[in-house]
Amino acid sequence: MTTLPATPAATRTDRTDEPDRRLPALGGFAPAVLRIELRRVLRNRRTLAFTLIMPGVFFLIFGLPQGGQTLDNGRPVTAYVMISLAVYAAMVATTSAGGAVATERALGWSRQLRLTPLRPTAYVATKLTTAMSLGLLAVVVEFLVGAAAGVRIPVYVWLLAGLAAWLGSLVFAAFGLFMGYLVPAENVMQFIGPILAVLAMFGGLFVPLEVLPDVLQQVARFTPVYGVGELSRAPLTGEGVSMAAVANIACWALVFGVGAARLFRRDTARV
Repeated sequence: MTTLPATPAATRTDRTDEPDRRLPALGGFAPAVLRIELRRVLRNRRTLAFTLIMPGVFFLIFGLPQGGQTLDNGRPVTAYVMISLAVYAAMVATTSAGGAVATERALGWSRQLRLTPLRPTAYVATKLTTAMSLGLLAVVVEFLVGAAAGVRIPVYVWLLAGLAAWLGSLVFAAFGLFMGYLVPAENVMQFIGPILAVLAMFGGLFVPLEVLPDVLQQVARFTPVYGVGELSRAPLTGEGVSMAAVANIACWALVFGVGAARLFRRDTARV
């Protein structure tokens, strides 16, 4: 009777020795990674200057001279200017943070991340969270400058206006991601800066829409800034929430979100 030779111990497969290949929780979205992203953004002096300092300076230059003037409901015009500039600060902050993906693509960092367990959705979620965190900081700083300069409005107006300005900036976080995947790294800020300035001008952030010609007023209602500005100032003006403003925000968030997702898929397909 023949017997099969014993399998050497060295050739046996021991599953306990295999590395743990389980995917990380939440696809790799972790507080540690988020903290690294936030520190990297906050160390960028140019970003901080444009998002935290310049809007406050704009308020001191253009808002304070209107002290003593009031809206139709008796509330100060300076508060109107402050809220508009808070929207501008948030949109610049979230756009610049989202647009940072262009630099990472150029440096090959995003491609390197694809070799790690970090899932693409977790990467995008980290970028959006970083952008929204910077946007919240921009709104808070602008409101602190306004309060220090003497703006006095009810507490609920501070809260609702600030919340609307911050949440509405999600549109521009998606816009930043869209531009980050669309434009080369060396040109992204050259495109984003002037575009945001024009949108703010014709969206009613730098000047009230009422002072613009009728044709420009109609065009302004279709810009991405219009909805966020109107919704943020509604608690101050007392005009109520406009469904046109809500629809404006929803439509542009969908456009930029879908556009960023398509460009992201195209970018990942190249690897």
